[in-house]
Amino acid sequence: MKPIKKASEMSVRELARYIDQSVLKPEFTQADIRKYSQEGIDFGCATICINPASLDMVSEMVQGTDTGVCVVCDFPFGLSTTASKVKQAEEYCSHYKIQDLDIVSNYGQLRSGNYDFVINDLKPVVEVCHSFGANVKVIIETDSLTIDQVKKGTECAVKAGADFIKSSTGFFTGAPGVGAINEVVAAMMEAGQGRIKVKGSGAIRTREHFLELIDMGIDRMGIGYRSTPVVLGCTVEEATKLK
Repeated sequence: MKPIKKASEMSVRELARYIDQSVLKPEFTQADIRKYSQEGIDFGCATICINPASLDMVSEMVQGTDTGVCVVCDFPFGLSTTASKVKQAEEYCSHYKIQDLDIVSNYGQLRSGNYDFVINDLKPVVEVCHSFGANVKVIIETDSLTIDQVKKGTECAVKAGADFIKSSTGFFTGAPGVGAINEVVAAMMEAGQGRIKVKGSGAIRTREHFLELIDMGIDRMGIGYRSTPVVLGCTVEEATKLK
């Protein structure tokens, strides 16, 4: 959605509401997860995006704050069976207060042109999440797709009833990792036609790019823990003082 004012005129707290702080690296220690999750909370990010194994810790940390939990599902490949994906989503949403669930689509099927498969693989997950009041973001791994396939993937997410279309996992290694470049984000917006929100993720590392995407009308962005202070233009200590 187009913002009512330019991104350059927004406060740090307003800008932080566009961010899902990514705390997903599999090698992170428990201390790392706690540190970077707390930084996202202190910045006032919309959510902390975590692996399911971190749900106990981070769910407790966000209690009483303006920051929610975003858990990834079938991440980063999206190749489990549909039944398995449904069970994963049901377990996370039934045991924890989940704001968003980011699920990886079977983008190999998307690349194959099997759109009905993609839709039917996602739809029951969306239904489960919605029954618990959680939003669903569908990751289509845009670095693996042509622009036309990005548009087709967006349409599949719309037909599955998802709340967001999302570009990347940040873990794709089969091609250059351009992530949420403006062309890809514009293609998702064009295909979505206002029927679905757009989350850009992957390679959003400069303040200029971050502000450009907001001005384009993006709804959310996945930002790595190192890049959050860069795109917001302040340290976590400075952000805490602005509360």
